[in-house]
Amino acid sequence: MSKISLLLFFILVSSCNDNAEKELVVTEIQNKNSKTIAMEVSNEFLLDSIKLNINFKPKGNYTTITNKIKTDQNYFKNLYSSDKTKAIDSASKYIYSKLLNDIVPHWYETEWDFNGYTNIPNDGEIACGYFVSTTLKHLGFNLNRYKMAQAAGLDEAKLLQSRSELKIFSNLTYEKLKAKVNKVYSDGVYFVGLDNHVGYVLIKDKELYFLHSSYCDDKVVIELAEKSLCFESNIYVYAEITSNKKLIKNWIFNERLNIRSNN
Repeated sequence: MSKISLLLFFILVSSCNDNAEKELVVTEIQNKNSKTIAMEVSNEFLLDSIKLNINFKPKGNYTTITNKIKTDQNYFKNLYSSDKTKAIDSASKYIYSKLLNDIVPHWYETEWDFNGYTNIPNDGEIACGYFVSTTLKHLGFNLNRYKMAQAAGLDEAKLLQSRSELKIFSNLTYEKLKAKVNKVYSDGVYFVGLDNHVGYVLIKDKELYFLHSSYCDDKVVIELAEKSLCFESNIYVYAEITSNKKLIKNWIFNERLNIRSNN
């Protein structure tokens, strides 16, 4: 078996494993002109909500948010009939904002467990695969969250994008990985499958942030990928989400996304 084949085998049997804990703290920092919500991990670094232009604290009622998304999909469907390009571009920005600002903030601090599959943020536990599949489903993607979460990382990626369009990186230092990722991708949200873990990668101003249900922290966190113990891997499989025009169209028309294990 070749090295790349062996690495792909590992991701085909991916799982979330226990590791050392880090403490996650969400704090409010009072500046002269504004209040910044900052995410702090182990006192090593701060993520600035204003710099990233995303929320760290939940706002509104979660059920109301997810129901509104279903209604908004009809708007984009109608827009698509008159202006396809505008509909895709607008829906891409909408999905980016809704995921990072409305859906995910309710999930921060939800406890991680290898067998967790809660459908309600901060009520029960959530495994890494279920965190991705559940938040995508609540974002309006037509998928079976159980089947996606139980699939291998590579197959989860192929549910979102065809195998030929995925980007697979292996045996790279973080610096080389970051350079390669920034060479092929722009700002946006991406799915990533690792040796034994899955999550989202947010690219913002060429910096990589890892958003996941962390077996290192035992909870849902966002952190600099460079600082994340859980981001260490021999292989990284990337699938586009917010820049994926075909996937965005699937979302607009509520088309079913199924696990594709043979292509």
